[in-house]
Order: sequence, then C-alpha cells, then structure tokens
Amino acid sequence: MNKKTVLLPVLLVLLSLACSLGGLGGDSGLEPLVGEKGQTCAANAVEISIIYAPESELYMDGEIYDAINQFNRAYAEGRNPITGEPLAQDERPICVQGEPGSSGKIAQGIINAIIAPNNANVARPTIFAPSVSHWLALVNYQTGRQVFDLADSPPTALAPVVMAIWESRLKAIQEKTGSQEVGWEELLAVLNSPNGWADYNIPGDRTTVYYGHTDPFISSTALSTLIAEFYASARYNSGQTGFRKLTLQQVNDPQVQEGVRRIEELIRHYSARTTEFKEYIAQGPDYLDFVALEENDLIYINQGKTAYQPPEKLVALYPKEGTFWHEHPFAIPNADWVTPEQREAAKIFTDYIRSVPVQQKVLESGFRPAIPDVPLAYPISPELGVDPNQPTVVLDVPDPEVIAAVQASWQFVKKQADVLLVIDTSGSMEGDKLNQAKQAALAFLDNMPAQNRVGLVTFDSQPRVLDFNTDAQIFLEPANMETVTALVSFEGGQAKLRAQISALEAGGDTSLYDAILLSSQLLQANQSDKDDRIQSIVVLSDGQDTSSLSSLQQVVQTIQDNRKERNPIIVIPVAYGADADINALNAIARASATRVQSGDPENIRKVLEIISSYF
Repeated sequence: MNKKTVLLPVLLVLLSLACSLGGLGGDSGLEPLVGEKGQTCAANAVEISIIYAPESELYMDGEIYDAINQFNRAYAEGRNPITGEPLAQDERPICVQGEPGSSGKIAQGIINAIIAPNNANVARPTIFAPSVSHWLALVNYQTGRQVFDLADSPPTALAPVVMAIWESRLKAIQEKTGSQEVGWEELLAVLNSPNGWADYNIPGDRTTVYYGHTDPFISSTALSTLIAEFYASARYNSGQTGFRKLTLQQVNDPQVQEGVRRIEELIRHYSARTTEFKEYIAQGPDYLDFVALEENDLIYINQGKTAYQPPEKLVALYPKEGTFWHEHPFAIPNADWVTPEQREAAKIFTDYIRSVPVQQKVLESGFRPAIPDVPLAYPISPELGVDPNQPTVVLDVPDPEVIAAVQASWQFVKKQADVLLVIDTSGSMEGDKLNQAKQAALAFLDNMPAQNRVGLVTFDSQPRVLDFNTDAQIFLEPANMETVTALVSFEGGQAKLRAQISALEAGGDTSLYDAILLSSQLLQANQSDKDDRIQSIVVLSDGQDTSSLSSLQQVVQTIQDNRKERNPIIVIPVAYGADADINALNAIARASATRVQSGDPENIRKVLEIISSYF
C-alpha cells in the first residue's frame, strides 16, 4: 500500500472534523476544548457549573436530550445557542459543566460552604437546580442570609408530587367510598379496615397497606410529601380546616404529629433515593400499593423504562387534601465563588433551558413545560396514568422555619424499625471478604436512627445471636427465643453491637436457611402486640447452604405465611461475591416481595448503606 492510500482517509477524517466544528480557527478566534464529561467547549469560555436534580438528567445530559452538550457545542461552533446567530465580536462563549446531585445533600453542601467552608461536604455550583424551591428557602434560613433570590430563580420544568397507586387499588377505593376524590383519609381507612384490601374486593389475604417514600433530608419528593402529610393531619386533627398556610404551632402540635405518625404507619420501608422505588414498585402490588413520586417518574415507569414491566398501570393519585408543584428552579447563589461574569453566563444558560426547543425536550421527558409557548401534550396523558387537569388543590409553601421544623420532626413521626443484621461467617468468608463485610456492617450502623432497635445474628455451621442480656453470642435455638434479648435500642446497644461485629471471625459451614428461619422467629418472639414497627432481616451470604437442618422450602413457606400478618417481616437478601446462591436468595426475596441485592468486597459498603436508608 502506498503512502497516498494511507493518508487519504486520514485527511478525509480531519476535513470532516473541521466541518463538524463549524470551521473553527480563521476569523472566529476560537479553539475547541474538551470538558470534564467530554463536552466540546470553546476556548476562552466563561466556565460555569450546575448541579441539578437527578430526574433532570433525562434532558440535561441523558437519553432524551443532552442540553448541556448542545449548549456548549453551539459556542464551540461560534453560534449563539439561543438565537443560532454567529457570535458577535464582543460576545464571549460559555462552557457549562453539569452533574446530578440529590437536592438535600447539595443544599447542605452549599450551607456548609458558606458557614463551615472547611467541612468535608461542601458544594459551590454556579447554578443550583433542585427539584423544588423548598431547598432554596432552607439554605437561606439555615445560613441566615439571602443566598438565593427565590423571586429570581425561574422554573425550568414542572411536576406535581403524586401518589403513584395501582389502578385496581384506586378504583377499589373509589367504588367503596362512592367518590372520585381520594386522599390520606381514604388510604388510612384501608389500613384500619379489619380485613385490609379484602374489604375492598381486592383478592388476597393481605391485611395492611404498603406505602413508601424517600428521606426528607435528601429527597425533594419526600420533603414535599411530609409537609403535605402535616397539612392533612392539621386539618383532620387540630380542628382548623380553614387555614391557608401551615404554621409552626401546628407542626409542633402533639395531635398533629400523632396524625402524621398514623399516616407513616402505612410505610413498608423508606429509601434514600427515588431510584429504588422506581424499580421496586414496578414489580407490582405485592411490593407496594402506592409510593410518593414526581409525576414524571410515574410516566417513566408506565413507559416501561424500569427493569421490571409493571403488571398493571400505575395511576397518579392527586391527594384531595392537596399537593405541591415541583418547579425545578435555576438558582444562582449570592456567594463569593460566583463572579459577575459567571452570573450573567448562568442567566444565559437559564434562558436557553427555558427556550421552546429545550422545553419541548423537557415535555418529552415527562415534565410539564415551564413556559406557556409549549402546550401540554403527550406524555402528559391519561394513557400513561396522569391527568393534565390535575392537581386542583395546590398547597401553599410554608415559611422556611416551618419547613425546617417539619424536617426536624422526621425522627419523631417516622415509622420505627426492628432490624436484624444476619451475616455469613462461614469459612468462605475468610480474609478480605469478611473484613470488608465488617466495615460495611459498621457503616450500616452509622446510618441507623437512634430510635430503631437492632440485633446481630451470624451463621457458620450454626446460627448465633448477640444476646444483650449476656453481652455474648449464643447459639440460636427455637426453645430459647423468648428469653433472648436480641433487639435493643440502637443508642443503648451500639457499643456492644460494634464490638461483636469487629470481633467476627470466619470458619465452618453455611447454615443460611436455619439463620433466616430462626431470625424470623426471633423477631416475632421479640415483638410486642403494641408494636407497629418495620420488621426486617438483612441477610448477607456468600455461598450455598451446607449445614442447615431446615430447608429452603420451609424458609419460603414461613416468609409467605408471615406476609399475611398485619406487620409482616421484610427479608432483604444480599448476594455477596461470585459464589452466592442466587437461586436460593432469589426465592427468599420473591417470598418476601423484595429483591436480591448484589455486592462484592469492593462495593458492599455502598450496598449496605443504601439498605440502611430503608429504616
């Protein structure tokens, strides 16, 4: 092959690249740069950063659209991204670097950056784009200064907070009550009905309602939902029905707090992230009856984009007591890390996101457009479970100190939990596997709220339980279930629990089935009739059962029988490493209407930290 034959394709590629970059060089004076995520940026650009709510990634830099890349590319090609016209002589290009972040965590990071800049968790974005402006108000309140101008933080995508409920469940409630309007009052009526869903002509023998929502210190949906629960409870329990805005006095009213606790009794489990619930609820009514979501997340599930294909349609319940709009505001902090030039650049990027072409992509992503120039259309459609004419009752946003008080009340009104951490200590766990598992278990405890009760069960050739009466691990036998204090308040037993975990050693065979079966019986034996707590077993195993006296069938049957109880035990299996018995763990998870979590020594800490957020 001669040199001309080799060089010709190379020259064609270079020529094509030059054309795709809009003929950079020459009179434009621009040289392309590559941003942190591979975006094409112009040289000499004003660099700004944005941290946006994770659900916005669909159109910011995701499967529907890549607005950030398109914006940067226009400047790299010498065009204004909004007008499409060539850049003026004095018009400096802009480069945006963006990433998703949980609204609550980023809000706290901004607070820290202002009042405790040496803190390990700080965030200094040019634009903060949470799901809802509650977080902007909280930043202002917690820092004691106007970091964000809420009046100058325009909306970029709209989504009401809804209860995603299975269509069969919603219709059953409407038929029972004879009303199309459904809210917390009707959902609590199901919980308090003697035969649960059976009294609503729903087949099956489950006597309780399964509800889920996320953490209001992290998740916008959870924060709005918790505020809405306080609104509903204040109207039903304080005797005040005509008020417009929730007050601090109402939030601190014991009767109102007790009403919120009754709503929280519907909870099956919590989660730090909406991601888990989007995947879990798609498994069907056996897992959850309803969950708090943004409307766009419900649309996403009904479009079949989750790992599971929903067995029936989810529909949006817009609670009759009212809900909130999430407006996804673009807020520029009044902070020393934002220069005047960056502020102007941030406003240009905001205008770009609010432009008609981008707002059409926002609509395609399941959000309602933030500008009237883009009318509502598919996928905001009954076909996908939502009502374009709802919500009809929108709650007033409380004052910042009230929002902060609602957050602060969380540990008092949330459903408490009894958690048994069940760890495989058989010989196959020896070495790095067990060391990493112990570190992960300690991190699991770090995230455990103080009001929860916790216990430790380990298993090798036989199961053992930490008895807080004796401060030692003893063999777990059916005969001594009621005499073993296996659960104590986390605050009271934390030191003993940590010492036992740190001292774990590997050896022997694997009695997985016996450990789960006896742990289930232990939770039941330690449960008071007055308790209405999340009952959970988190079991970590790296291999096949080799020494149990019980069988997998017995374990599955016990879990299934327990699901008929008003407060059933949740079993969450963690398959640890390549040799874990996936088939057995999956059968256990199906019986409990959960799913197997997968972990290895490299990520087991993260896996258990996510699970700890369920409680």
